[in-house]
Amino acid sequence: MGRGVQAWLTLVVLVLGVACEAQLSSTFYDNTCPKALSAIRKVIRKAVSKERRMAASLIRLHFHDCFVHGCDASILLDDSLSFESEKTARPNENSVRGYNVIDQAKAKVEKICPGVVSCDDILAVAARDASFSVGGPSWTVKFGRKDSTAAYKDIANSDLPSFRDSLQVLISRFNTKGLSPRDMVALSGSHTIGQAQCFTFRDRIYNNSNGDVDVGFAATRQQTCPLASSPTNDEKLAPLELVTPNSFDNNYFKNLIRKKGLLPSDQVLFSGGSTDNIVLEYSKHSATFKSDFASAMIKMGDIQPLIGEAIQESFGHFGAASDRYLLSGSATTKGEGLNMSKISGG
Repeated sequence: MGRGVQAWLTLVVLVLGVACEAQLSSTFYDNTCPKALSAIRKVIRKAVSKERRMAASLIRLHFHDCFVHGCDASILLDDSLSFESEKTARPNENSVRGYNVIDQAKAKVEKICPGVVSCDDILAVAARDASFSVGGPSWTVKFGRKDSTAAYKDIANSDLPSFRDSLQVLISRFNTKGLSPRDMVALSGSHTIGQAQCFTFRDRIYNNSNGDVDVGFAATRQQTCPLASSPTNDEKLAPLELVTPNSFDNNYFKNLIRKKGLLPSDQVLFSGGSTDNIVLEYSKHSATFKSDFASAMIKMGDIQPLIGEAIQESFGHFGAASDRYLLSGSATTKGEGLNMSKISGG
């Protein structure tokens, strides 16, 4: 290939990159659907007012979307002839929830401006508004994402973090998505709200061989999480943060220092490793935690979004996830929290 052709291709790539970045903007819908954000906000406030833990569920829904093939609303797609839904991936099935709230928000927006706002942008706004509704930070959401035409169940099974992951595995998973260890710890702080299913923390509260669990805390959790495994027992719920489980604050980090992290993947953040200092900082400075959480959520929302005119033309103005998902039947499954598979339920 000649140098002139190479230079031309490089220029084209750079121009396309700039065009895509320009389309992801906080003002993307200012002219085409200026009332969209207020409509979504009302739906989220109503849902969280009715069920406080829904805030955690919506934050987690956005996370589980972005961590699988980027932010593209592929988590909302049901099974089709050409792919299997991410909803039935191991980290999501009977765990991720909040689909019905996104349905409601989408329906409201469609009445205002049909075929304009993507489902993925609604997911991003829902997470932000859910955080703010329980005392967490708000942040400026950038818009212009398009919706996927396919789901990626295999990637969901392989890429989403697990409650069993070690610190190094967690750091590696987040690094692969462009998120730093500090981002990871901040995002894990969303476990200050939400609930977890018994099977995700049973081993931790009944096996304290390494002394990393507070004895009193373990005894308290054993009252609602029986040692014997069964479908009913495995699904019993416990708050991820025991002190203020319905408020977005920094008690999660204070609990880690006291060996009161519920999930194994929570406690590894403060276990003599490289993230101990971050946990200590957040435990002392709530404002720093909330600021870093907001920044990390913005970075997460930038993970491989579908953007650009070419995508809009081939996928349709509105996106396949929007077309296939709208009022397609909401899963009432058990799950909420943020970043560890099968974290929680409700």
